Amino acid sequence: MTIITNVSLVTVYVTDQTAAKEWYIDKLGFVEASDVTMGDNGFRWVTVTHPNHPELEVTLMIPGPPLDDDLAEAIRRSMAKGTHGALGLRTDNCQKAFEELTAKGVEFVQPPSERPYGVEAIIRDNSGNWLVLIEAV
Repeated sequence: MTIITNVSLVTVYVTDQTAAKEWYIDKLGFVEASDVTMGDNGFRWVTVTHPNHPELEVTLMIPGPPLDDDLAEAIRRSMAKGTHGALGLRTDNCQKAFEELTAKGVEFVQPPSERPYGVEAIIRDNSGNWLVLIEAV
């Protein structure tokens, strides 16, 4: 018997939770799953999901506690450079997705390119994260 049934939560570090939530919804077509402020310290829990896969929530998190200061700062530097890896996104047609997302103002670091595993393009979100868009073979 398998105890774990699926992956249900992944974290993407962002510079601004409100702006990131809007970007993932407006640009990529995700939907809001939760947006809750908790406790006296104002900790905010923000998640989005893909409408076809609501079982996987993407947490949009500001680098900070529970990370230690050094790791949080390293993540912030990586995002500022625009080189922080975040998610892999599947598509049935990478070229068409590239055209549609470009029309919505999405920044591509790399246009669709043939790879041994399929066609790949790389998006940069509004926090500097790289998102890999894959059309698998």
